[in-house]
Amino acid sequence: HRVAWTLLGMLLVITVARRWADLRGLSWRTWALITAGSVLIAVNWGTYIWSTTNGHVVDAALGYYATPLVAVVLAVLVLRERLRRVQWVAIGLAAAAEVVLTVGTGRLPWITLVLAMSFGLYGLVKKRVPLEPVPGLTAEGFLLGPLAIVFIVGLQITGAGTFTGHGVGHALLLMAAGPVTAIPLLLFAAGARRLPLANLGVLQYLNPTLQFLWGVVVAGEPMPVSRWVGVSLVWAALVVFTVDALRARTQPVRATV
Repeated sequence: HRVAWTLLGMLLVITVARRWADLRGLSWRTWALITAGSVLIAVNWGTYIWSTTNGHVVDAALGYYATPLVAVVLAVLVLRERLRRVQWVAIGLAAAAEVVLTVGTGRLPWITLVLAMSFGLYGLVKKRVPLEPVPGLTAEGFLLGPLAIVFIVGLQITGAGTFTGHGVGHALLLMAAGPVTAIPLLLFAAGARRLPLANLGVLQYLNPTLQFLWGVVVAGEPMPVSRWVGVSLVWAALVVFTVDALRARTQPVRATV
């Protein structure tokens, strides 16, 4: 439903904005990047939905906590962005957090890894796609939307679907998955093209913080000592990274004065 209603919403937006011309004459390289982005975001959505509906809200939050670390590593390895020493300290703290969480649970945190890698790579791909957010997300919808619609129809035919038979409110909630998905992705795509990938990564800590609070306070998921230590290290990395970014922004201003 997220994919299907996002596609329908984007078709409306791109029509009203008269941006169809942006999708004409795209090169094979551009379509290859769009396809890669579509696959990555589909994997990310699927993993996230499964984890949050199966009692792994905190694991999902930890996955998105790790996403900025992946984004920063990709910024260095692929985009050749240069990091300051303090930024490397933040990366080290975040990496230590993942080690603590892995040792504490005694298992490979596959939810964390899949979410972090898929969305980190998605950000890298979006930075390379020469499209504005609206036509870019619409193009991704073209690739994923038909599959999602066929799947929904199949569920309804077999009686496993929930779009009908559960009241108007339930149907409206499913339809709302479109705008609540599209709006953050549009903003993310806009930021991915305008901000350094390393800075974009640190902003993504806001989302998992809300997820973490939901998992602990509302869902009541267990929080052993290892989890608290890991999360504390992540928060420390966030503080270090943010303070350094603020200092870096003020330095050019002071120099001109």
